[in-house]
Amino acid sequence: MTSIPAVSLNTGAKMPQLGLGTWKIDKRTCAEVIVTAAKAGYRHFDCACDYGNEAEVGQGLRRIVEEGIAARDELWITSKLWNTYHAAEHVQPACEKTLSDLGLDYVDLYLIHFPIALKFVPFADRYPPEWFYDPSAKEPGLVSEPIPIRETWEAMEKLVDAGLAKNIGVCNFGVSLIRDLLSCARIRPSVLQVELHPLLTQEKLLRYCAAEQIAVTAFSSFGAESYYALGMAQPTESLLKHDVVSTIAAACDKSPAQVLLRWAVQRGTIVIPKASSQAHLEQNAAIFDFELTAEQMAQLSALNSGRRFNDPGDFCEAAFNTFFPIYE
Repeated sequence: MTSIPAVSLNTGAKMPQLGLGTWKIDKRTCAEVIVTAAKAGYRHFDCACDYGNEAEVGQGLRRIVEEGIAARDELWITSKLWNTYHAAEHVQPACEKTLSDLGLDYVDLYLIHFPIALKFVPFADRYPPEWFYDPSAKEPGLVSEPIPIRETWEAMEKLVDAGLAKNIGVCNFGVSLIRDLLSCARIRPSVLQVELHPLLTQEKLLRYCAAEQIAVTAFSSFGAESYYALGMAQPTESLLKHDVVSTIAAACDKSPAQVLLRWAVQRGTIVIPKASSQAHLEQNAAIFDFELTAEQMAQLSALNSGRRFNDPGDFCEAAFNTFFPIYE
């Protein structure tokens, strides 16, 4: 079984540096994947309302505890507040719905998924609500709401007060948004989760978070792979087949995926690669028994081109008929 190191958060909590990302894990196999991951040493599971599989993740978590693979206090469960629940009165009900689906009394980390506030969709009408306000409309689109981040964050802080979330943080925020949040935060964010890979290294953001004692979780560590089916990336952009990555992998006797994950954890970030097969789960976890040289790290970082695959500034217009830029 793989031993996974932890990152210390500004609350003193220890967050496993490797987790399993649950985005796009098929509902039909999700519970079994969660259990298989736990048997392979995973204790950190990254979830979200929007992924549409938290009930199935919860079935797997229940089995982990019932089968004696791990106790609840040995697990780290992250979930996220969706865009339609940013108003103060909706934050706690959204968190409680996630807890009900996961079968938990608390999450270890609760994140604001995007710095985007959309019009509320009642739970009884549609859950997860996804992006469209009214999918049946003649021309469905996003409907925004003018809800300040401060209002949402103050409601997030109340989740900590109530014991529903042990730590809180944000996703897809840049330096300016974080700086503004810190100016009013009673409880500082513990974690920022953002897209990070050698094509998008985000050095200044990492330096800023380090200075502010905010841990960083990298998503899409393999770059383009998750985005082919969404039409948001081309196979020619693959990092897993990139010559630099392949050459380093051969030199280290590791796979390209392991090299990309090792690059990320060696930078001090937390990684949450998605996998479904036992072989890939075990391979992704086998990244703590080797190190990349300074030269190899530099070669990978030199691939940076600022290529962002998950940018609502682009995909909201293409997929949801609404111009909704986040990043410039």
